[in-house]
Amino acid sequence: MKAWMQLIRPSNVLTAISDVLAGLAIACLFMQQALPSWDVLLNIVVSSMLLYTGGIVYNDVFDAKLDKIERPERPIPSGRIDISSAAIFGAVAFIIACWLAYQVNMTCFYMALAIVLMCLVYNGKAKHHFVLGPITMGMCRGLNLLLGFAVIPSSLSYWYLAFVPLIYIASVTNISRGEVYGNNKTAMQVSLVLYLLVVATLSYFAWQSGHTYAFLFIAGFVAMIARPLFKALKTLAPMDIRQAVKFGVLALILMNASWIALSGFWVLALAVCCILPVSIVLAKKFAVT
Repeated sequence: MKAWMQLIRPSNVLTAISDVLAGLAIACLFMQQALPSWDVLLNIVVSSMLLYTGGIVYNDVFDAKLDKIERPERPIPSGRIDISSAAIFGAVAFIIACWLAYQVNMTCFYMALAIVLMCLVYNGKAKHHFVLGPITMGMCRGLNLLLGFAVIPSSLSYWYLAFVPLIYIASVTNISRGEVYGNNKTAMQVSLVLYLLVVATLSYFAWQSGHTYAFLFIAGFVAMIARPLFKALKTLAPMDIRQAVKFGVLALILMNASWIALSGFWVLALAVCCILPVSIVLAKKFAVT
């Protein structure tokens, strides 16, 4: 069980909940609708989690040979999990995720299929490309936000907001290039600029929405990503870079809570924030990167 938990990275999977709820909250704001029923919320949230699970499992399936050299302690190269069993597990996660999305509507189903495709493209090819890797990983997160939009299909006219998580996750992925050997200062400096762009965008929408309490969530988001990144920039040490990546991933919860808060659903935003301490505890037991 421990090996499977290490493979799945449960702290990461929990961040997917915040993605889809942020997308749904923004959709409700623009379409001036209330949140949907609990069964719809449950279906779309579990679908999002399983899509992330499948994607992260296939990350290790495709990286099995490379991990024998760089990360031999991981479950597949260490022999604790058979690669074929991992591939089957990931496929089942994808299938159930798409079925749950179908229970909501066909738009959600198509969006789930798009996420599956993008996960496989990233894990199979794009991740090894200097530019396409971070962009494709960012697209996976952007599509996950749009999965929440798809609950109210007409809200997809605001699809361009998916560029915010795309840019943010591309930045985190860019930083992660140094988690094995370190010394990627230029990449981290580029990511810092992109982080500032994301924060500026959140702040703009928070101001425009009139829900200024969202700035409290934005401040928490900034505090969480800034300290480990500046430390990594100073030391350029692989362990510090991993910490910057770790908190970059976990801070997604606060970024998405900011979206939810500026959409006017402050109670839901607080509920999403409650995921963060659970993710942090799990991140101490199971690797995030």
